[in-house]
Amino acid sequence: MSDSVKATGIKAVGIKDVAREAGVSVATVSRVLSNGPVSDALRARVEDAVRATGYRPNLSARRLRSQHSQTIGLIVSDIRNPFFTAVSRAVEDAAFQAGMRVILCNTDENPEREAMYLRLMQEERVTGLIFAPTRATLAQLDRADLDFPVVLIDRSAPAGRFDSVVLDNPQAAALLVDHLHGQGYRRIAGLFGNTSTTAVERHAGYQAALAAHGLHAEARFVPPTAEAAEAEIARWLAEARRSGAMPDAVMVSNSLLLMGVVKATRTLGLTIPGDLAVAGFDNEPWTELVGPGLTVIEQPVHEIGRAAMTLLFERLDDPERATRKVVLSGTCVARGSTGGVVELGPPPKPSPAAQGRA
Repeated sequence: MSDSVKATGIKAVGIKDVAREAGVSVATVSRVLSNGPVSDALRARVEDAVRATGYRPNLSARRLRSQHSQTIGLIVSDIRNPFFTAVSRAVEDAAFQAGMRVILCNTDENPEREAMYLRLMQEERVTGLIFAPTRATLAQLDRADLDFPVVLIDRSAPAGRFDSVVLDNPQAAALLVDHLHGQGYRRIAGLFGNTSTTAVERHAGYQAALAAHGLHAEARFVPPTAEAAEAEIARWLAEARRSGAMPDAVMVSNSLLLMGVVKATRTLGLTIPGDLAVAGFDNEPWTELVGPGLTVIEQPVHEIGRAAMTLLFERLDDPERATRKVVLSGTCVARGSTGGVVELGPPPKPSPAAQGRA
């Protein structure tokens, strides 16, 4: 504060005064001053408040706000998962079109890494964050002191503070169960990741669909990696062989688990679908090339990324609006890995017409 202000007792006008005058958040004023993404109406309201209060921004602080306004944070759980690779591309494309940069961080579903990267986003003064958190971090995220808006992707949160874009996971899992049931499978095992709300929702859809068909659900949860899935399914099938309760199909909750299951069947010398039908999530190029092709749920990955960016920009334009949850549908892509079960029994007798042609 200058000596003249001290002597007269006049209080310097700050950015909070402008925000109060305009009836918006400090973050919104900051974006307007740094020429960030806001609506024309909101920009006009803030500029009127600047004139009314006589606010004069500090130039060095304004440069910091300018850096703040040009960066989007993106924290994903596993960049090796092709789903997150595709979503990241869609987010980056939308950010580039808006003249913004993206900081991409990978957590490997580790809450400690998530906490570290959330601190990084604060230090980098990101304009907003798109985040796929673990259940552990999600349970505490509502209490976090974040000065930027957050949009959740692939992970659901209770209604409240955060916008989100998710797949209709229960419905998608039920699609796979219904398809397997329609192909004649009755002993349908389920393998799910153990860190995310996504797997919990897919497990719920799997259980509900099996119950609707009068079938028993037998599921296991593992770390969401190909290695964990390969080891678990190998143990599971070995136990099932000894007990005489082999599943005839297995449904898995993400593409990395799907990869692990396929590797395990090869190691065990099993054929797909002859010994075990396999179905999972994410229509990646390799799923069409493995064996007879793998039945999968295709997620609208690019739409998920674009929708997340749209929600983020809407939140920046109107920080006080009600939170929104965008729920998108998946599509079942049926391939040879879930070919129908062949019923064993005596061969049918040829018809007289057929005997005549023989």
